[in-house]
Amino acid sequence: MVTDVRKAWTARILTLFPEMFPGPLGQSLAGKALEKGIWRLETMQIRDFAPDKHRTVDDTPFGGGAGMVMRPDVVDAALAAASADGLGPAIYLTPRGRLLTQELVGQLATGPGVVVLCGRYEGLDERVIEARGLIEVSLGDFVLSGGEPAALALIDACVRLLPGVMGAEETLDEESFTAGLLEYPHYTRPAVWNERAVPEVLMSGHHEKIKAWRQTQAEETTRSRRPDLWDAYRKRGT
Repeated sequence: MVTDVRKAWTARILTLFPEMFPGPLGQSLAGKALEKGIWRLETMQIRDFAPDKHRTVDDTPFGGGAGMVMRPDVVDAALAAASADGLGPAIYLTPRGRLLTQELVGQLATGPGVVVLCGRYEGLDERVIEARGLIEVSLGDFVLSGGEPAALALIDACVRLLPGVMGAEETLDEESFTAGLLEYPHYTRPAVWNERAVPEVLMSGHHEKIKAWRQTQAEETTRSRRPDLWDAYRKRGT
């Protein structure tokens, strides 16, 4: 069954490289969901909104410095067109943005969709960020050559939360970050591999003991690997 495209969650991407999409989003679960119409992907070439014949989207920074800056007039025109129908929030992917979390992904996935601006060069003129109230989002403390790879990750994270995308919906409840913890370790056949055996509790068939073991493992993994998450988890429990 194909979902009504008028109601499908939509990712609208503003980019200088629309050929980078759908990329990996056209494969696996996201790709199958895209084919079924569970979600839609639209790309808009930012250069189409440049006023000159050379389709210029950048200029030198005031105050000097290396690199170029994306022009506010061009980007604003692109954002105006992308947001004309009121589709979701407008997100600007930048290393200085708020960290992309599972909580934010969940919020975005429950709406009608997102408008995603992929930055390039040294960044975007601050005035259009302020004027448009863009939500600045970062994947982490590192720098990419552009916003496109980050957009792929953000969209993939949202799409997998949409109804009908995941085969087993209950899987989402046990994933890392869903309850504020990292996920517990997983095991499958063979029961013994390279002289390493699967924990006996997982072979017991005792569901309550398995649940308790997984909770303990998730807590210990989070405590040892992500003290920041562990502290936040403990505060929520008090």
